[in-house]
Amino acid sequence: MRKTIIAGNWKMFKDLSQARELAAGIKENLKDIRSDSIEIIVCPAYTALSEVAKCLSGSQIKLGAQDVYWQEEGAFTGEVSTLMLKDIGCSYVIIGHSERRQYFNETNDGVNKKTKAALKHGLIPIVCVGETLQEREANKIFSVIDDHVKNGLKDIPSCDISKMIIAYEPVWAIGTGKTATPQIAQEVQGYIRNLLIELYGEAIARNIPIQYGGSVKPDNIQELMKQPDIDGALIGGASLRIESFSEIVKKAFEVKK
Repeated sequence: MRKTIIAGNWKMFKDLSQARELAAGIKENLKDIRSDSIEIIVCPAYTALSEVAKCLSGSQIKLGAQDVYWQEEGAFTGEVSTLMLKDIGCSYVIIGHSERRQYFNETNDGVNKKTKAALKHGLIPIVCVGETLQEREANKIFSVIDDHVKNGLKDIPSCDISKMIIAYEPVWAIGTGKTATPQIAQEVQGYIRNLLIELYGEAIARNIPIQYGGSVKPDNIQELMKQPDIDGALIGGASLRIESFSEIVKKAFEVKK
């Protein structure tokens, strides 16, 4: 049975004291959820990773980063390597988020290199795929998904793909208040599942978690989680508040436990 993966992407929010307060509050609120069926992850900004790691000590909540560079070290000003993230306590890393693609010209080739680097050093990549509003309106949804999945995962072997998470982000629903209906999300995530079956075979593909990301809130998480190919959520704004993130986790756990 696939794990349920609930991850909070804090983006460029929270200074050190705010990050400590948020992490400590989430830890306290979720202290009674101890299960092998659900994975809870928070992804602060780089500057807060070390402090949040300390706050989460002794809990089930895992630490993730929001991006990574594919080289292990070198003259790459401003970049952070997989080895640095591992050293600070990260278990996960988000790769290819739509904001990285939109604002920083992230390409499928870069996503592919970063994913391989993460896997090489034991980080679990959360690889993001998804269409913009313009692409959806132009009926390019599935060609975009094909491109992101096939080129983002190019030459990644079966033994590694099973260590990954895919996150479907309909870009038009991120931070807009618009949420893909559970049926729309399931249609695309079912398509992603079939792509993975085509690339890696049924036995492997059926065990790869696929998250949904796009204006996830406490009042829509359960209907999303009832869909057969939605295995969790990548949460933005609602992960910045102790109560809303905790409630999302608890409601998701009720559906998937």
